Amino acid sequence: MAQLRDYLHTAVPTPLMDTGVEVVDLHAYIAKIDREFKTQWYDDINAALLYIRIQIGEATCSALIDCGATRNYMSQYFMVRAGLGPRVRTKSQPTQVTLADSHTHKSIDRCIDVVPVYFASRASEAVSFYILDTKFDMILGMLWLRSEDHPVNFYRRTVHVRDRNGVLVPCTVPHPHPSISCDVVSAASIRASIIRDDIEEMGVCFLHALPPQDIPSTDSPPDPRITELLDAYGDVFETPHGVVPDRPIRHEIILEDGAVPPRGCIYRMSEEELSVLRAHFGDLLEKGWIRPSSSPYGAPVLFARKKNRELRLCIDYRKLNVQTVKNADPLPRIDDLLERLGGAKFFSKLDLKSKYHQLEIRQEDRYKTVFKTRYGHFEWLVMPFGLTNAPTTFQAAMTTEFQHMLDRFVLIYLDDILVYSRSLDEHVEHLRTVLERLGQAKYKANLDKCEFARQKLEYLGHYVTLQGIRPLADKIEAIRVWPEPTNTMDVRSFMGLAGYYQRFITGYSRSVAPMTRLRSPKVPFIFDDDARRSFQALKTAMLMAPVLSTYDPTLPTRVTTDVSGYGIGAVLEQHDGDDWHPVEYFSHKVPPINSLDDARKKELLAFVMALKRWRHFLLGRRRFTWVTDNNPLTYYKMHDKESGTKMKPSSTRHPQTDGQTERAQQTAQMMLRTLIRPDQKDWVDRLPDIEFAYNTSLHPAISVTPFELHHGGQKGRIFADLLLPRTAAIDASCSPASVRKYRELMAQARANMQKTQVRMHQQANRHRVPCPIRAGDLVWVSAEEFALEQDVSRKLLPKWFGPWPVRSAAGDEPDGPSFVINIPPHLTVHPVFHASKPQTYTPAKSDDFPGRRSQDPPSMDGHQEVDRVITDRKYGSKPRQYKVAFKACDPNDTRWISGTDLKASAPLIYAHYERQRLAQGTSRPAPPTRTVVPPSDRQLRPRR
Repeated sequence: MAQLRDYLHTAVPTPLMDTGVEVVDLHAYIAKIDREFKTQWYDDINAALLYIRIQIGEATCSALIDCGATRNYMSQYFMVRAGLGPRVRTKSQPTQVTLADSHTHKSIDRCIDVVPVYFASRASEAVSFYILDTKFDMILGMLWLRSEDHPVNFYRRTVHVRDRNGVLVPCTVPHPHPSISCDVVSAASIRASIIRDDIEEMGVCFLHALPPQDIPSTDSPPDPRITELLDAYGDVFETPHGVVPDRPIRHEIILEDGAVPPRGCIYRMSEEELSVLRAHFGDLLEKGWIRPSSSPYGAPVLFARKKNRELRLCIDYRKLNVQTVKNADPLPRIDDLLERLGGAKFFSKLDLKSKYHQLEIRQEDRYKTVFKTRYGHFEWLVMPFGLTNAPTTFQAAMTTEFQHMLDRFVLIYLDDILVYSRSLDEHVEHLRTVLERLGQAKYKANLDKCEFARQKLEYLGHYVTLQGIRPLADKIEAIRVWPEPTNTMDVRSFMGLAGYYQRFITGYSRSVAPMTRLRSPKVPFIFDDDARRSFQALKTAMLMAPVLSTYDPTLPTRVTTDVSGYGIGAVLEQHDGDDWHPVEYFSHKVPPINSLDDARKKELLAFVMALKRWRHFLLGRRRFTWVTDNNPLTYYKMHDKESGTKMKPSSTRHPQTDGQTERAQQTAQMMLRTLIRPDQKDWVDRLPDIEFAYNTSLHPAISVTPFELHHGGQKGRIFADLLLPRTAAIDASCSPASVRKYRELMAQARANMQKTQVRMHQQANRHRVPCPIRAGDLVWVSAEEFALEQDVSRKLLPKWFGPWPVRSAAGDEPDGPSFVINIPPHLTVHPVFHASKPQTYTPAKSDDFPGRRSQDPPSMDGHQEVDRVITDRKYGSKPRQYKVAFKACDPNDTRWISGTDLKASAPLIYAHYERQRLAQGTSRPAPPTRTVVPPSDRQLRPRR
């Protein structure tokens, strides 16, 4: 390492320019450095410490190989992270230990016996540790080194561990040398940075190649408050075990009707898979997450390789998922979550450990999760991976736990919890609230995957920084190395990946236009030069993708639109006080129906589509700016002014705003209905016929045809116009005869119009009389104005309710004002009714129909005026019912109603009856005790 440091200091080639910007071919130079770095040997003097990588449960660390230590030691921090706290025992006699400096002495009284430690995929053994307060996570001393199963070569710096098959497996982990404080990156990453013009990252690259300067480190240590906070909530980061009961959300498996228990065969496994399976079963049984079962269900077990070549246990629940009723609860949109980070400066990310296993399965559904192996039949007590509704259940559980924090300072997507704040002090309190909630709900987080109080981090496939968000480098690299498409499916795959990040690309629709047509299977696949240029242009655009700012509703906002013959482009920007920064880019293909429109219409279309795209941003803002190079609003306003067009705002289903147009359309529809074919596909072809028939028909209002009134003469006959000679004086549009005739037609049309208006006015007023209703009158009210009770049919109700008195008149419309009617308070309806809704009440005389009882008041939307309560009844846990009689009704006309209805319609009667009922209940004697007679006595007693 020291040699590499000296080489980097002296081997930089001579720059071609004095400024040092273009030193050399940076790509070739860094590639050379990368190759030579891989061939470097460790310096004998500055040799690094020797480490091996181990795993305990789900926690991993680098264990120090120390031949000067007599025992094996584990730090307090790693003991908590591995969840070994319950297994720690206290020794009766403490052990005195002398540290490596020969001066420090410590007394150790805690230890852990027989901890299963994994050194490789098939190399594991039980190791005992003492708990020592040290900065190393683990120290393996001579108690472990003296075994012949752990050969160590300190000269070659190698450590091997013998697996269960007797094969020595290398376990050494190269440790970075402290003399070099930077990482050597690949030449491909440097090239991508140059293409993107990423100045900050390029500066870091130069620092790697040039001698280091006396620049303070940018990696500041964690805030002491964060460290104290993590220590205070150390139980949140322990390993989960057991089942946490009484949580508000449990996973349930609801099967479709007629579902039968699915069964699968047991898959055959290799020796490596069987050993991993046994280890998994032991761990799951020890944690109390599974138990033996005899259920008729049975899903097979298989393994899949992880990225690190380890085996992942999978259960094939496909047959069960097919029969399960799907939960329609959606997961949150990633773009919606990222848009909530506007103005945030500090971020913390929490990742739950074994997320699904921390939720309980409903007891009556546990037998459906059974999986079978050669070692037995087991069912899950907690939610396993692989069930169809598991993501939605877990999202619902997290949403329930953090309901009052969401979108304020917490974002949740499954097990990824993001805490964001505008200041560090605020962030510490927010983080404390989240950790306290996790502790109360007994959820456990994975400390290895958590990040605290960062100003930039990865979240949901994006890199979140103070400046905004950008796609991850590996996503950009995947697009950069994408091979040239050879068929339609390759084009769809590439555009699917690139299309997800189109919000970062300017003019996306124009860039991919030549490739868009290749997605259709109806078009022959020809990857020509245009498509190739489009393919490379899209790659370059992704490499140069800018950092997008996060939307902040308090900042000034503008929308810039542009349109071409093929595509529509727009950008949403915000001003942070220094400059405008993009928030999101938008592109769309011009719809075919608008492809022939002029530039002004297309520009207006682009603005409308941008407003629809960013409606959630712009709706409710008092002001934002629209930037365009062709203002269509000014053009159309001027066009309306020159043509005399006036805007008439109208509500929906209100044809009176433009009555003449609506009436003409009704006539056209009636004529069109008689001409089109039954399939109604030729209605466009019939429009000229309708237009001709309408314009040549005599209109009763003006007594002339529209064509004659517009052109000053009747529509001629086709063959007569061709064969017969025409008079020039009549045909000339500007001749005196033509002008005179046109004026006569206009005068005749106006006179006929006035006559028609008088006739229509007389016809309409024939049935109109002044409104007879006055204040104080009793009126009926139409039953259509009232809502119905449940299980009440409107057909069987009276047409009118009432009668009720009129309080006053509201309004002075000549054709009938509105009236305020004294409606009973239990009827939830507005008391103001139009004059067309009430009718005057005329009481019947008592001598009109001798022997007939007085008229019963009709039902008031299921309610009648209660007179008294006769009795009550109650069945089991059902609500109490009351038998009531009504005023001015037959005494035998009674009804059972609920207590809620009685209390709403007659609260005084309800309260009076309840007081009497409760008083009678307290004074009523106790019921007689029933005597149980033995069977023998029953046979001897005489029958009564």
